Amino acid sequence: MTAPNASEPAGTFYVKPAKIYPREAHGRFARLRVFAVLALLGLYYLTPWLDWGGRQAVLFDLPARKFYILGLAFWPQDFFFLALLLIIAAFSLFFFTALAGRLWCGYACPQTVWTETFMWIERWVEGDRGARMKLDKAPWDARKLRLKAGKHALWLLFAAWTGFTFVGFFTPIRELGVRLAGFALGPWELFWIVFYSFATWGNAGFMREQVCLYMCPYARFQSAMFDKNTLVISYDAERGEPRGSRKRGVDPRTRGLGDCIDCTLCVQVCPTGIDIRNGLQYQCIGCAACVDACDEVMDKIGSPRGLVRYTTENALLHHQPHVIRPRMLVYAALLLALTGGLVYAISVRTPLQLDVIRDRNALYRMTDDGLAENVYTLKILNMDEHPHRFALAVHGAPGMRLDAAADAIAVAAGEVLTLPVRVSADPQDLPAASSDIRFELRALDTPDLRTATTGRFLGPARR
Repeated sequence: MTAPNASEPAGTFYVKPAKIYPREAHGRFARLRVFAVLALLGLYYLTPWLDWGGRQAVLFDLPARKFYILGLAFWPQDFFFLALLLIIAAFSLFFFTALAGRLWCGYACPQTVWTETFMWIERWVEGDRGARMKLDKAPWDARKLRLKAGKHALWLLFAAWTGFTFVGFFTPIRELGVRLAGFALGPWELFWIVFYSFATWGNAGFMREQVCLYMCPYARFQSAMFDKNTLVISYDAERGEPRGSRKRGVDPRTRGLGDCIDCTLCVQVCPTGIDIRNGLQYQCIGCAACVDACDEVMDKIGSPRGLVRYTTENALLHHQPHVIRPRMLVYAALLLALTGGLVYAISVRTPLQLDVIRDRNALYRMTDDGLAENVYTLKILNMDEHPHRFALAVHGAPGMRLDAAADAIAVAAGEVLTLPVRVSADPQDLPAASSDIRFELRALDTPDLRTATTGRFLGPARR
């Protein structure tokens, strides 16, 4: 990992980054990060292998324009649900950022998750921080070549598995595995496996914190969501300063020192290479590694924990903090309302769509029986996973008649059926020259599967 190199001369347009060697942290937040990484990686790698109703549980079938999610089939016409889901995700980001800073970045961001995994591999192959620094400074020999090659081989293997799994969300993963084993991948499947694998290897293995600092916009606008009551990782300068080393068992107050012994472990464990003692910085991703490192040191020297901790600006200034505040209640209420609305909308969603297009070549025509007749083209989309036979009815003026191609309309699963129909009515029964009519479509085998839509019926002007 890298950080700006302070030794570069002023005025240069590009500052060569200095590699960061983060030390492994131990503590409650480190355990929480491990749990989050394992849970999210497990969700990512195992989900494509799960079946639901004889089909892959989560599959985004782009050629067929269908998205299968836990037994539900979504079509492009269901874009509303995606839009609502994105709005919920945005409000969730606002809520958690206003509550406790960059929780997303520190525990759940894909860049953090995969970088953490790559660093585990790196420590396993090359050793701890000191061993890695020593190895990089050493001249190239057989041992260094072996360790570096082994690390990158494991990185590439893990990245390739990641790319394969990614494509498995869009192509049935078992079929994809068979084609991969037989060297029969399609060009686009091969492209995306290679591209996503290379992106994972580059971002998690080399760029690491540079993605967070320079490529991710969240680091730049996060301050707009912070306030003085936001829980952020902070250094208690009033308690820690002046910092300095001291002998074990010596009361630092007798020497005019604070609790900070200037061990710099908080800097050494930081994945972005910042010094939290300089105050809150946009480079901080909220991983709390510095909290674990400092608590461990405080335990060893017999001082209370919390020199570096989650706290608010008001608490550091000895003001009354208000973590639960109107802003948080508004975010929470909106989140609950939107999430409840999404769940309700999906639960009452009808996998059937009926569109009515009126023939515009003629306003209407008069039949030999003296009836006004309009012609319509119906588009029936059966979004269910089973074929159905439907009955069509029209409601409007008294005595209005429907002349369809068939009394029972058969529509296969996933089919879009185009059906021309004629509707006629006695001009004397029409309330106006232009009136609303209602088309109703219901499944004969599933009474609850029904939908309706309105159209316009034109006839001669009333005298």
